[in-house]
Amino acid sequence: MYRTHTCGELSIKHTGTKVTLAGWVQTIRKFGSITFVDLRDRYGLTQLLFNEAMSVKLEANPLGREYVLQATGTVTERTNKNLNIPTGEVEITVESFLVLNKSAVPPFTIQNDTDGGDDLLMKYRYLDLRRPELKENLLLRYNVSRATRSYLHQQGFIDIETPFLIKSTPEGARDFVVPSRMNPGHFYALPQSPQTFKQLLMISGYDRYYQIVKCFRDEDLRADRQPEFTQIDCEMSFVEQEDVLQMFEGLIKYIFKEVKGIDYTEAVERISWEYAMWNFGNDKPDTRFDMRLLNLKVPGYVFSESLNEVKDEFNKLHTSVSLEEFPVFANAETVIAISVPGASEYTRKQLDELTEWVKRPQIGMQGLVYIKSNEDGSFKSSIDKFFKQEALQAIASYTNANKGDLLLILAGKEEKTRKAISELRLLMGERLGFRNKNNFKLLWVLDFPLFEYSQDDNRWVARHHPFTSPKPAQVEAIINNDPVIEDPAAYLKHAYANVKANAYDMVLNGNEIGGGSIRIHQREIQEKMFSALGMNEEEAKEKFGFLLEAFEYGAPPHGGIAFGLDRLCAIFGGSESIRDFIAFPKNNSGRDTMLDAPASIDKKQLSELNIRLTDL
Repeated sequence: MYRTHTCGELSIKHTGTKVTLAGWVQTIRKFGSITFVDLRDRYGLTQLLFNEAMSVKLEANPLGREYVLQATGTVTERTNKNLNIPTGEVEITVESFLVLNKSAVPPFTIQNDTDGGDDLLMKYRYLDLRRPELKENLLLRYNVSRATRSYLHQQGFIDIETPFLIKSTPEGARDFVVPSRMNPGHFYALPQSPQTFKQLLMISGYDRYYQIVKCFRDEDLRADRQPEFTQIDCEMSFVEQEDVLQMFEGLIKYIFKEVKGIDYTEAVERISWEYAMWNFGNDKPDTRFDMRLLNLKVPGYVFSESLNEVKDEFNKLHTSVSLEEFPVFANAETVIAISVPGASEYTRKQLDELTEWVKRPQIGMQGLVYIKSNEDGSFKSSIDKFFKQEALQAIASYTNANKGDLLLILAGKEEKTRKAISELRLLMGERLGFRNKNNFKLLWVLDFPLFEYSQDDNRWVARHHPFTSPKPAQVEAIINNDPVIEDPAAYLKHAYANVKANAYDMVLNGNEIGGGSIRIHQREIQEKMFSALGMNEEEAKEKFGFLLEAFEYGAPPHGGIAFGLDRLCAIFGGSESIRDFIAFPKNNSGRDTMLDAPASIDKKQLSELNIRLTDL
């Protein structure tokens, strides 16, 4: 046999045992007439001791980094113990060794603090994966998948595979398409999700389905996106929203316990989409810290019933302060502030740096206003010449700023400003240590709008997907209203503008980790939904006729959710990027630089597929 033990399992209890190890040479250290070699495999690292006689043999058969080595010897207690690793109390006194394979000099050091850049690491991904950090990441991913399967099995779910070669029905991102040789001129698409298949499985009577499945979207990439990614895809029959929330809240808590050793016992907070947007500026807020958005000016905004509690305070502010005194505020569609606790000591240099940060193209604001609420009760602001101390105090009081706090204010177009100050809130939370990667906070966001209005296309689009059901009390709004809008400027007055989706997202530390909905299961409502999205009867039948027909054969009420496995693992691992939790990811251009893919194919293959390329 090549080995009796791994490089990560020997301890002081094995002292005196004769063992054989096999692995890769990590480091070689000579001390006079003896040599130490660190041998590594995926389980850990063990020190090998080559005495004077064995070192002579090493000189005749020299080792190099990443050589594949087999060594046999006796486990002995180390004199210079390394308690930072599990095997650090022992070493192997080598009696014989064999080089199983030599290695070229690696293009980078294979250790956590490697000297390789991203491009080099991606090109030699098979070497990058030898690094302990990457091994820990893939082990974490395996443990998340294993815990998921265990929990869902206990809850009566069964794992059912769905096909990868399907029909193109683009409703969101672009599809990846696959030509069919046997059907000239026709194409398959790779699924963006198994959405319609899991609904068909519910109609087939498999009332608890799950799948850890690859999904494909041809979209622009960033740190948390890949063209192929993995979902924990789940669906249930005969359920309402509360059933789904309870079931999958339980799943995530189970994963926390099994993978991170965290007993997450606190109740998961639930907030509406509207509340999230109003208070945090986005629909996946990081609620580990407060620092909520305070709206100083919202002309034309219709306060909903859920926000009535802020209306009185808002009106009170504007009876004592006229924002019109400052031209930037006067000309802005909205003015929004955040109160940063304990940051009034920020220097002018720090405030100038924040101003430049909000001016970056990714943020896109013209500038930043600040108000310091000083410890002595006075106020210092970048707009002192426009507002007296009493006015600054009124603004500070409205925003609940305490002594020592710093108010940061942005003004401009509603959507752009809200998004910008949301990013600024996250930046300040990071700088003040409120976003500790080892502190986890779950959140449900509910009651999303069912529709969004596309000004460019002058039509309604589905905020989630066209199979999402409206809230039960609002079904009539879809059935009995015409989706056509005569005046695009007045779309907010249309009945569809206020229809809420029976949908839900789970958020972890400011990241959406899962989303789902109760589905439409009746043909009439589904057809009305397609019509609302601008599909005529013929188009709906061409794209989704199979589903509409299936609804006529006893479709049960059903709903589900899908979690992003890659993103969940990245958050658990404390990383911003999902790439480090995928064995062989693509780069930001969607390329696999190791395989050099995508690549051209020869003329014979193109001919077989009846494809002719035009000049690019």
